[in-house]
Amino acid sequence: MSPVSLAVRQTETALENARIIARARHGDLTVEASTSGSDLWVMIARKGEEGGLMWRVALLSDAAKVRKLQPEGQELMVLESTSPAGRHRISIETDPSEHALFVLTTRFRPNGKLHIPFMPRDLIAVGPPSRPDRPRGRIEARQRRLNTGLCYFSLEEPDLGKVLYLQDLTRLNPYFRATGTKPENAVGGEWPEVGYLPPTNPLDPSSALPGGRETVISRAYLLIRRFAEKEETSSAWQFLDMLGAIYRRLDFQPLEYRNWVERSERTLEDLSRSPKARTRHRDHVYFHPYTASENPDSMVQLSILGAVHEWSRWTGRKHPLERENASGLRGFYDEKLGALRRYLPDVSSDKDADAVDSWYLYHPMRNLGDLALDGDEDARELFFDVIDYGIKAAHHFNYKWPIQYKIDTFEVITDVAEADDLGQTDVGGMYAWVMLQAFQLSHEPRFLEEARTAIDAADGMRFDLNYQANLTAWGATACIELWRITGEKHYLAQSYVYLASFFHNCEIWESRIGLAEHYSNFLGATCLQDAPYMAVYECFDSFAAFERYLDLAGPDLIPSARLLVSEYCRYALDRAWYFYPDALPPEALASANRNGHIDRELSFPVEDLYPDGQQAGQVGQEIYGAGAAMVFATRTFHRIEGAPFLLHTDRFLRALVRIDERAATFALDGPAGLGAFISLVPEGKGRPRIAAKLRDADGTLLSPGEVVPGLLCRFDVPAQGVYTLHW
Repeated sequence: MSPVSLAVRQTETALENARIIARARHGDLTVEASTSGSDLWVMIARKGEEGGLMWRVALLSDAAKVRKLQPEGQELMVLESTSPAGRHRISIETDPSEHALFVLTTRFRPNGKLHIPFMPRDLIAVGPPSRPDRPRGRIEARQRRLNTGLCYFSLEEPDLGKVLYLQDLTRLNPYFRATGTKPENAVGGEWPEVGYLPPTNPLDPSSALPGGRETVISRAYLLIRRFAEKEETSSAWQFLDMLGAIYRRLDFQPLEYRNWVERSERTLEDLSRSPKARTRHRDHVYFHPYTASENPDSMVQLSILGAVHEWSRWTGRKHPLERENASGLRGFYDEKLGALRRYLPDVSSDKDADAVDSWYLYHPMRNLGDLALDGDEDARELFFDVIDYGIKAAHHFNYKWPIQYKIDTFEVITDVAEADDLGQTDVGGMYAWVMLQAFQLSHEPRFLEEARTAIDAADGMRFDLNYQANLTAWGATACIELWRITGEKHYLAQSYVYLASFFHNCEIWESRIGLAEHYSNFLGATCLQDAPYMAVYECFDSFAAFERYLDLAGPDLIPSARLLVSEYCRYALDRAWYFYPDALPPEALASANRNGHIDRELSFPVEDLYPDGQQAGQVGQEIYGAGAAMVFATRTFHRIEGAPFLLHTDRFLRALVRIDERAATFALDGPAGLGAFISLVPEGKGRPRIAAKLRDADGTLLSPGEVVPGLLCRFDVPAQGVYTLHW
């Protein structure tokens, strides 16, 4: 008998021998609590159906005595268990604004220090007695490594519907720290076991819960939707909708103001002066990918150039680095192939000069396209010199790109990733965006058709779509642009597939495991589908893509998509600060680095932060990620002509208009029901004396919040609205 079959049989036995403790109703769902042996079982079923979902609480003792307590507030059911091991308090809460949302919480206070060698998975689907084999259903998405502890599935027989289970891992930090564990791949299991398997250290008696202290050992959200969407885009929409509903009920993590303008200025100074950042080849300046390490690289050169160009546009004057950087771009161009190579022709012998990752071909083209669209004629010429090779590669691989191949022969070097046996599944999204840039620049229909074909080729990937986070984000944005150009709503819906895969790959929890106590990982995306860490490049490039996504989508976006995308961007402004070595204590930084070394004096970010508290920067200190500060600064700090300050908003700002000598009006494009900060930041030396007044659309005068160092004032306001500033 397989472990899953055994679990089903054990559950059936428990039901047969159960002693009912309490019953309750919530809408058309019944909730029934019973005990069997050392477990408490809570059955959640639809009225009239046999079988449903069984939530299990391991009481850790056959001698446990369970009693029903009086519910309070939004509690539907409260139970208490006492045993020689300690006391459990089990609560089931509901929410009047969500028809079928349950919050299942287990708190445990051991009588003494207690080592727990094992606890079983806590949620299992069960069928009617007439079908003792197993219920019918399907898992669509489960936790990946240390990403959000979720499982998204449908229970079709019995007919329950679509279910999103989410374990609030933030609340479980005291348990992880006490037991020396981490919740890797803890939620999901194999059908029909779909819940949370608490991590334990069975062979280490010192990994124990403290006696006399209550610890949350489970905090699960269970949201059920009656009608299960099955088609790909509909299921993606339903996932985002359900995730957004649960997200609003989580404990939001605090946000700090980060001076990305000052960070940008320091970064530009280091890029301009540090020999650890720069090298010369054939009388041109190129940048190392990592601190004093690695060969010049076209993706690196163009990533930095794109960010510096945006900084120049933001300041109103061209930075010298922009000219310096752009002068050497042609060095990567292979005239014979008509392609932009990764390396210069004289690359060191330890590199394969012909090897290219699929996404590496198109990302530099994206930055060239942005420069061309902003009027750079040299960038436009180079962009169209290489565009046909990009199309040739797409055709050769039939829009299903491998991990790595030879740029001169298309010989595949690495076909698929070991983790999922798939190639670079979301490169088609980046490719589509580049084709749409070409269409905007030339108006040639062939580029539009290429974009459509690439997006259409990803149909059916569902939650396997994400390979690399920023590529997925640009794919979502390409879908929105296709919808705007063609008017075909299928592309708007397809953007939700990209978003669903992106947010499946996020960490919607705040870790305090190990060294993670020194930084934030909340809502960070792991850089690859199988990566153990968040990476700064994927972070800020996704931010840039999502800014355009929200701008293009406008009011037609479903609220949950707007919520999650906007929240990702808001938290990135705070979270990304910790990629910089001077923001972390020395002990949190790796001393052995895969590439180069870490220099805390340089304002370049490390590549990698880990939710399980490993040392940061094991991969290295990214010079190619240096554009992060400029991307964040230019999107969130805004100049008002003649004003002695910068206007800073941690939501995207739209329609900033000067309406008087000392007044301006603007709109914030955040999710309804959440908050935003509007801040005035002194520019230059000194601290101007101003009496700022902020009013909302109704003319109500808003009071400034607490004093924040480095700010003239800060207002805590609704994230969506129109505001008028007087000074």
